[in-house]
Amino acid sequence: MLKSSRVRLNSFAGNWSQKDAWVSYRCMKPPEAHGRQEATSNGSPFGRLLKDWRGRRGLSQLGLAVAARTTQRHLSFIESGRAVPSRDMVLRLGATLSLPLRQQNALLLAAGYAPAWKERDLSTPDLAVVNRALDYMLAQHEPYPAFVIDRCWNLLRANRGALNLTEFLTGPAPVTIPSQPVNLAVALLASEGLRPFIVNWPEVALHFIRGVQSDANVDGMPETADLLKRLLALPDVSALSEPTTAQETRSPVLPIHFRRDGTSLRLFTTIATLGTPREVTLEEIRIEFFFPMDDSTAQAFGSWVK
Repeated sequence: MLKSSRVRLNSFAGNWSQKDAWVSYRCMKPPEAHGRQEATSNGSPFGRLLKDWRGRRGLSQLGLAVAARTTQRHLSFIESGRAVPSRDMVLRLGATLSLPLRQQNALLLAAGYAPAWKERDLSTPDLAVVNRALDYMLAQHEPYPAFVIDRCWNLLRANRGALNLTEFLTGPAPVTIPSQPVNLAVALLASEGLRPFIVNWPEVALHFIRGVQSDANVDGMPETADLLKRLLALPDVSALSEPTTAQETRSPVLPIHFRRDGTSLRLFTTIATLGTPREVTLEEIRIEFFFPMDDSTAQAFGSWVK
C-alpha cells in the first residue's frame, strides 16, 4: 500500500469531508403480542421508507408484491402500518428493490430489527485478504494510474502511476498530512483542481455529474446528495450541455484528455467493484483504472517509472 497517496494527492483536492456513514431512522414501536402495530394516518416509519423506495424504483404495490412473492393486500398493510413485516420479509423486500446493503440495514432499523450487514474499517484485520487484493490490483496496473475510492469518490489509496500523473500536472505535493480526504470528483471538476489541465473538461464533467446523479438515485444517501449539490455549485458545472466535439464523441469510450506544457495524455477509465460483497464497506469500494488511448501516452507513463 502506498501510504503517502493521500499526502501527495492533496495538492489538487477540494475540501470534502465524508460524513458519518450511518443514517438514523426512527424505529417503529415494538409490535404487540398479537403481531399487529397501531396504524397511523401517515403509516409506519418502515412503511413510509418502503413506499419511498418503491417510488424511486418506479414500482406499483402490485408489481413489488408479485416480485417479492407476497400479496398486494399484505404489502398495502405493511406500508400503512396495519401489519408488521417479519425480518425475513424486510430483507426480501430490500433485495427485490435492489437496495444497497447500507439501505437494507436502514430498512431493518426502521422496522425495529438489528442491522444484518456489518460495516467495518478497511484496516480491520479480518479484511486483510481484501487489502492484499486491492494492493495487488494497484501494483499490477503500474505504470498507469489506479485509485481505490469509496461511494462518494473519496480517495482511499492510489498507486505510483496515479502519483506520477498528479505530480506531472500539478507539481510536487506538500508533505503535510491532509486533514480531510481527497475527493476525486471534486478534484476533476474544480478550477483549483485538475480542470485547467483537461482539454475536454465539459464532456468529462458531464460524465461525472451523470454518475453521481445515478449514485444518488440508487443509494438515497444524504452524503451522495450533498456531493452532487457541491459539484453542481462549482463554476460552469450546472450549465453543462451535451458534448459537441465530433472528434471526442466518435471514440468508443470517453477519453480524459490532459495537457500540460505541450504534452498530451489521453486516458480512459474503467471501474471495478468487489463481487458478492457481504459487508457495507466492501460493497461501496470501487477501483478506478486509467488506461492509455495512444502510444505517446503509454510511453509518457513508461518514462516516469523510477
